[in-house]
Amino acid sequence: SSNGIIKMLFTRVRSIPRLFRSFTTYFSKDHEWIKVEGDKGRIGITAHAAESLGDIVFVELPQQGTTFSVNDSISSIESVKTVAELYSPVSGEVLEANAELEGKPELVNESPENEGWIVEVKLNDTNELKELMDKDGYLKFVDEGN
Repeated sequence: SSNGIIKMLFTRVRSIPRLFRSFTTYFSKDHEWIKVEGDKGRIGITAHAAESLGDIVFVELPQQGTTFSVNDSISSIESVKTVAELYSPVSGEVLEANAELEGKPELVNESPENEGWIVEVKLNDTNELKELMDKDGYLKFVDEGN
């Protein structure tokens, strides 16, 4: 029916802007990821790290405006097994913490590389990203037993 075609076209047109969002995801040797768009990035832990930690019961969120350097601890993640630090893969300033984690820390287990993001930051220097791995490099790093 023509109604179905119009609906399909409308849905496609609405979703086009998402396709052109230019963000890139980088990974650290400490099993963090950062999804970068311009000079902003969202940071979280990888699925591999979330699986290693087990059930996450608490995430300590950093305060907005906090500044930090590369490899500074910017959060701690408590699981039933241990407490792990979140080390920043870049230097910058905290723009926002994922407040949803206060009531649902398990989001880090359920969606570690998406809805379970921990902090959004303004990057000081995008050149720092050159020290990080892309997805393929990270998967190889994990396969090698890291």
